[in-house]
Amino acid sequence: MKNPTALDLSLAAARRDADELGNHAIDEFLAHRLSRRDLLRYASVLGYSSVVLAASGLAAPLRAHAQAAGAGASGATIRVAHLTPAGRVDPLTVADAAGLALIAQTGEFLIDDVGGAAPLKPALALSWRTNEKGDVWTFKLRQNVKFHDGKPFGAKDVAATFDKLADTASGSAALSVFKGVLSKGGARVVDGHTVEFHLDAPNGNFPYYVSSDNYNAVILPADFKGDYETSFIGTGPFKLERYEAKRAASFVRNSDYWGDKALPERVQFVFYADSQAQILALQGRQADVMGDLTVQGGLGILNNPEFVVQGVKSSAHRQIHMRCDTAPFNDKRVRQALALAVDRDVLVRGLFKGRAVVGNDSPFAPIFASTNPSVPQRRHDVAAAKKLLAQAGHPNGFAATLTTEKFMEIPDLAVVLQNALKAIGVTLTLKVESQGQYYGKGSFGSSNWLDAPLGITDYGHRGVPNLFLNAPLVSSGAWNAAHFKDPDYDKLVGQFVGAIDVASQKRIAGEIETLLLDRTPLIIPYFFDQLIATRKNVTGVRFTAISQLYFDRAQVKA
Repeated sequence: MKNPTALDLSLAAARRDADELGNHAIDEFLAHRLSRRDLLRYASVLGYSSVVLAASGLAAPLRAHAQAAGAGASGATIRVAHLTPAGRVDPLTVADAAGLALIAQTGEFLIDDVGGAAPLKPALALSWRTNEKGDVWTFKLRQNVKFHDGKPFGAKDVAATFDKLADTASGSAALSVFKGVLSKGGARVVDGHTVEFHLDAPNGNFPYYVSSDNYNAVILPADFKGDYETSFIGTGPFKLERYEAKRAASFVRNSDYWGDKALPERVQFVFYADSQAQILALQGRQADVMGDLTVQGGLGILNNPEFVVQGVKSSAHRQIHMRCDTAPFNDKRVRQALALAVDRDVLVRGLFKGRAVVGNDSPFAPIFASTNPSVPQRRHDVAAAKKLLAQAGHPNGFAATLTTEKFMEIPDLAVVLQNALKAIGVTLTLKVESQGQYYGKGSFGSSNWLDAPLGITDYGHRGVPNLFLNAPLVSSGAWNAAHFKDPDYDKLVGQFVGAIDVASQKRIAGEIETLLLDRTPLIIPYFFDQLIATRKNVTGVRFTAISQLYFDRAQVKA
């Protein structure tokens, strides 16, 4: 018998802490049916921290970090060139990148989605486990945590927060996530620092729903009455100093923070109308950091040695919807033809300078552990597209209007698509609107987004595909702009959401990916990286693919 390796010994120790599901994951890994990356992601979702440490080899570095972590010295002021929030900043209703980044300065989540191989990291929750069915999740909460007003944090605050988020009468923006998953009253206090979530149906990815990946899920005091902009109340490493709507915000170090104290003394946000104004602030030395940098408008930053551009892989993408109930798109051959006319490699190189990956017309981004890579990639094929159009009764093509929004690279994508479809005889008229015009009231019958026969819509990052699979594609989906109704698809999504082990998720994902390639209600041409820019003397800024910015470890070198 060979001598055991350090990994063997670590996994053996991890088995003692893992239940049946955790040990099953270890068995699958040792049998080479799960990759190391998939084991890490799966273990982090289910809260098996010992399995994560064993498989990642992070135990020693984490011990070293714990020993080296200090209280944080007095530091500089970090200046941020920031987009103006779209409306009032409130965790319950926030839906824009500018607003959610501000909330992240003072608010905290049960779990942090940090990306990478083991994405879920304990925050206000220390651990989490599911029952065998996957419909009850138990969270153990961190003790000795205080809100900025000095009140202690506990289970009652968590239950009250999620009651608001899941209440259909509250106006919660998180209802797009919690519909069919968690209802009001589903979060139940077990004791002062234990909460159980009783779900509407089994959900193998539920920890993501209460993590920073769900940016509305900031934990607020149970007695919070509203008017968030006056307090930015939370438990985080910074607390509010001043907020001026449409102008600026500043946050100062929270000396009573439960964890490592923030290094900067202050973070100042100045609001700008658009990204070009933000870039000018950076170039004019009026700011140190800019979030949500785009390749299209940021070439002067990307190629400038005074700045550092950082990027993380994400699931952010564009959905080109084709209404399945409206001619000529009610014939799947027409939809397939349009998808075949798109050269995805050209889009990745031209629009993103390589800072993106090709999509395969399903929401399964390469970063998801559940994505099934065995499904063949759809490729550019003009001849096949023309043949399909002819079979569908359009040998000479047809004319249509493409409606979309003026946002980031989307107008450029619309032009590229217009030119690409000329090659198969399809003539597009472009209708590029403001975001307000495009989204309208956000409901069927009063939104160009949901009513236009052909459109392009922006979708930001999520840590798991559940939201992308549900709202835009299930028959009753609130964001189903394609008006796609397919019982086989709906059934598969229900099975995927309820699957707890990653092997089952991957198998079902392959079936969903194959079905969507055949039906083609959407064209998803790429998934692009999330970028930020800092001055080269600024270090330690952390950010997520969903636009959160974290400055507690940031420093400015002289």
